[in-house]
Amino acid sequence: QVQLVESGGGLVQPGGSLRLSCAVSGSTYNINVRAWYRQAPGKQRELVASITDGSGTKYVDSVKGRFTISRDNAKNTVYLQMDSLKPEDTAVYYCNAGTYFRGTYYPRYWGQGTQVTVSS
Repeated sequence: QVQLVESGGGLVQPGGSLRLSCAVSGSTYNINVRAWYRQAPGKQRELVASITDGSGTKYVDSVKGRFTISRDNAKNTVYLQMDSLKPEDTAVYYCNAGTYFRGTYYPRYWGQGTQVTVSS
């Protein structure tokens, strides 16, 4: 079983920054992608950013140039650095670990979520 524990959410003013962390533990032999999703009230959960075992990254268009996903393999931790935050970034952010196989992503494991609120 794989466990994901997030930290780093909170309240920040527009234009500010936050860094989310996700510590991954357990048997990760079938995991080759780590990702961050978010879900705002009344909206569907969306993929924000992902990083592969080879450190390839992808971002949703709305966060390109503002968010950076990275990983520390020694600590088995994935990060989401969020800069120039906007009110529309307000959401619960979820860490995810899964498998990309033959063109399909399987999001297998989820963290408990951490609230990010961008407001003045």
